[in-house]
Amino acid sequence: MRLCVFTEPQLGATYEDQLAIAQRAERLGFDGFFRSDHYVTFGGDGLPGPTDSWVTLGALARETSTIRLGTLVTSATFRHPGPLAIAVAQVDAMSGGRVEIGLGAGWFEREHNAYGIPFPPVAERFARLGEQLEILTGLWSTPAGATFSYEGRYYDIVDSPALPKPVQQPGPPVIVGGKGPKRTPRLAARFADEFNVPFSSPADTDAQFRRVVEAIEREGRDGRAPIVFSFAQTIVCGRDDAEVRRRAEAVGLDPEKPQDGQLYGTPERIAEQLRDFGKAGASRAFLQLLDMRDLEHLELIAAEVAPLLS
Repeated sequence: MRLCVFTEPQLGATYEDQLAIAQRAERLGFDGFFRSDHYVTFGGDGLPGPTDSWVTLGALARETSTIRLGTLVTSATFRHPGPLAIAVAQVDAMSGGRVEIGLGAGWFEREHNAYGIPFPPVAERFARLGEQLEILTGLWSTPAGATFSYEGRYYDIVDSPALPKPVQQPGPPVIVGGKGPKRTPRLAARFADEFNVPFSSPADTDAQFRRVVEAIEREGRDGRAPIVFSFAQTIVCGRDDAEVRRRAEAVGLDPEKPQDGQLYGTPERIAEQLRDFGKAGASRAFLQLLDMRDLEHLELIAAEVAPLLS
């Protein structure tokens, strides 16, 4: 199972904090550094304030060399699809072809209100997400010298030169994720290179993977590579119970009541939990590290959890 670092910088992290964990994760052999796309914290004061996901990833692209970089997930409400396609393609070039984009419908109304971003009803958000996925993949896969046009309910593209081209072809891997039983699997079947289930038990993760497989069978993949299945889960790892408790309390988690599916405990216990997700079909794990300054946590996972998964 490939292990990725998954961060939530809106909780209170500078660019320097993100750079430090991305570079450390690269040195330790993690597969990827991913960050959320939020503009308001979910708890605490959030100081020094939010950092934009694609501005950050563009900078990290030039200060790393091997680790994959991406969002889990970019909100379709935050950006128009044309400029987003340009930004992601540019960061892909800046990284030498190491970028991935998770794209979602958006859900946190308060951050939209805080920064003047329209927040339409959920049905419209999903419809916009579908059109954005159509446009992003269409722009990236348009042959050089040709143009791309699209007429949708919310977005129209007229004779776009579809530039710049990303390094990865036909485009950077697209991650779709979520727990919805109908719309989300359909979108994944049509557009996703990877499907991610966030913060669920292994049993619920397995059930959602099966829904996506059924949607793929109905939709067909037109010769595309098989979809990658992954999951995201908070991790609290310690060499002993006391260290686990310390790390849990440091990020405001109840050490006596880990949530269903949470990766929680000693390295041996964490590896066992990861294997449970692997049995459900996951080949990639996004490990949510809530304390981005605790680089010893990252060292422990790399040194004592990763070898148990070989």
